[in-house]
Amino acid sequence: MKAKPSQRLVLVGGGHTHVQVLRRLVMHPEPSRRVTLVIKDPTAVYSGMVPGHVAGQYSAHDISIDLVPLARRAGATVVLSPATRVDAQARAVEFGDGRPLLPWDLCSINIGSTVSGLSILGVSAHVVPTRPIDDLEPRLLERIRVSAASLLRVVVVGGGAAGCELAFAIETRMRSEGRMAHIVLLAEHGPRVRGGRRGAMLVTQRLKARGIEVRTGARVVGAESAMLRLSDDSLLPADLTLWATGAAAHRLGADSGLPIDDRGFIRTDAQLQVVGHSNLFAAGDCAVLEGGPVVPRAGVYAVRAGPILVHNLLVASDARERKSFRPQKNFLALLNTCDGRAVATRGSWAAEGPLFFRLKDWIDRSFMEKFQVLDEQGNPRVAFDAGMPSMDEEMVCGGCAAKLADEPLRAALSLLPAPPDDPDVVAGVDARDDVAVLRHQGGLLIQTVDAFPAFSGDAFLVGRVAAVNALNDVYAKGAMPRFALAVVEVPQAHGASTLAQALAGVRSVTDSLGVALVGGHTTVGEGLKIGLSVTGVPDGEHPLWPTRGAQAGMDLVLTRPLGTGVLLHAHMAGRACGSWVAALHRHLVTSNQADVTALRDFTVGAATDVTGFGLARHLLTMLASASERAIIHAERVPLLPGARTLLCSGERSSFHEQNRIEAPVLTVAPPLQRDPIVEALFDPQTAGGMLVAVPGSQSHAVVESLRAAGCDDAAVVGMIVEGGRPGPTRVEVLPWPSEQRLG
Repeated sequence: MKAKPSQRLVLVGGGHTHVQVLRRLVMHPEPSRRVTLVIKDPTAVYSGMVPGHVAGQYSAHDISIDLVPLARRAGATVVLSPATRVDAQARAVEFGDGRPLLPWDLCSINIGSTVSGLSILGVSAHVVPTRPIDDLEPRLLERIRVSAASLLRVVVVGGGAAGCELAFAIETRMRSEGRMAHIVLLAEHGPRVRGGRRGAMLVTQRLKARGIEVRTGARVVGAESAMLRLSDDSLLPADLTLWATGAAAHRLGADSGLPIDDRGFIRTDAQLQVVGHSNLFAAGDCAVLEGGPVVPRAGVYAVRAGPILVHNLLVASDARERKSFRPQKNFLALLNTCDGRAVATRGSWAAEGPLFFRLKDWIDRSFMEKFQVLDEQGNPRVAFDAGMPSMDEEMVCGGCAAKLADEPLRAALSLLPAPPDDPDVVAGVDARDDVAVLRHQGGLLIQTVDAFPAFSGDAFLVGRVAAVNALNDVYAKGAMPRFALAVVEVPQAHGASTLAQALAGVRSVTDSLGVALVGGHTTVGEGLKIGLSVTGVPDGEHPLWPTRGAQAGMDLVLTRPLGTGVLLHAHMAGRACGSWVAALHRHLVTSNQADVTALRDFTVGAATDVTGFGLARHLLTMLASASERAIIHAERVPLLPGARTLLCSGERSSFHEQNRIEAPVLTVAPPLQRDPIVEALFDPQTAGGMLVAVPGSQSHAVVESLRAAGCDDAAVVGMIVEGGRPGPTRVEVLPWPSEQRLG
């Protein structure tokens, strides 16, 4: 239906049908519609190509649709958290990660299916099921790798097309790797493929020709280590069991109280509308047509339902204009025998040969290329972009990349008169620090405020990151945050739900860290902006860490990787891989509390959290005096996944150039002048890690302590030396010399 002002469309799942909805939105943007894609994993795997991938015919990229850049190109917000319930009465999606309800005006479910029979005794513990399909190949290969058997006994359970194709795939893979294997296809009623008796005969002949044993007349009733118990009381040895039985429904339909059939699949009418719910749809393997023809759980039906769902969700102005989905009884099915041939069937007709594999390969690749925004290296695909409307290249970054540059900020502050003397102000505006330190009733208080505009349409995520970002200012002093106030600006449309999402995100962080959110203020504006004022106290008798104080003989330790600025910018433009974005989100919602604990027993000469001004500018503020000079060893600087690729491609945050420090203040050795790692020093960070100066004799132990606390990428990235030769150079970026002492 045509979008009402700011209509909220939520797509639950990233199956073959929903990717077509997203592509339609890429081709025909609808700014008035707020679209959210709710997914557990950033990548959707095309099931029809998985056997070819197992056999080595396709790469992981060939068979995958990266949902995150596709959704961003469609203007959709991505929520990387699985839905646990879709409440049709409240019109909201529920989650299990502490998020509040996500409201919708229109919703569609396309979550696929799982496999049946996993409740059989021992099966879930001892077999490799074909679902989740995303990581089938690595799970399978790991089982093969750890097996010490000279003759690997492989059993594929399931006589449908999936089981037959996987049996062929395993045989091809084992042969290509020089491994000996005895492969059994356990199919109680024999191969069950399309094409009638001739189709089954052709598949059986190909299995026999490849040395794959077909065992019929029994089913699995129990599984043990290296053994299957069958219904005829026999035992079947199995070093590796692949479970490719029929489809089973996910729990979402039943848990949501939606109308389901006796197998748990969501019942829909011919318009793909969930029975009894006019604004809720379902399609693909998770759904079943009420009163419609009984069709197999095959990807072809999900693909062909796509245009109908696109029309009914995005085009039809009301229910009277919705179209009906009429699945055809017969279709061309192509079964990959994974040796350059395929079995083709339609109705009772069947044939096989290399021509049919070439046809299948062309069909599958053509389908996938419609949705693959990025290539295997993470660069935009020219073929996808051809004819597509481009996204706004002038977009301004959110997060800590949306701030006034250092020089204008200093200029503005210089126009203010000196603050009046106050004996209770230990460090105020003149300290030019991220926090103020105040005396209060014989003790000290640490006060900070931080705010930024949203970098994502996921208000819950933005709230979490805003809280982490503000609390990190207090942690950078070695102090403990105690109380917080929030200031939130929300849009007029759906302002209450946006506020609830954002504050729930804030609370999920503050509550877990023992910080009380005690109040706040709201305003209405063009979009979500959120900030926190935080009050902290010293950590017991431990002194506060100075921002300035890095002296010669100290090493520089970076606790967490860089790259949030370039990744957030690329994500906004649909140029960041989903796996990169998932890693970025994990980084953004991790506070520096553990870093502080790990550093507590060491001498910290200077410390700062690395935020919007980038590592290089923060480093300048750490130097104790003009007589010190910092050396950064570029190769030692850790980067978030994808950051190097994006920097190499020329991607930059909108605040990047304002952070740049030119010669002679910062000089770069000639071998590194084109190295993107140098550009990372100017990348604006949101909720970044800490940069600390510690005595060189302690740096190795500091890194070990940080890594033990969960800072896996902690590294010594440089050192402080005497100024030496005269001149204005304060920071040098040099190659890493192997003889250096850094830990």
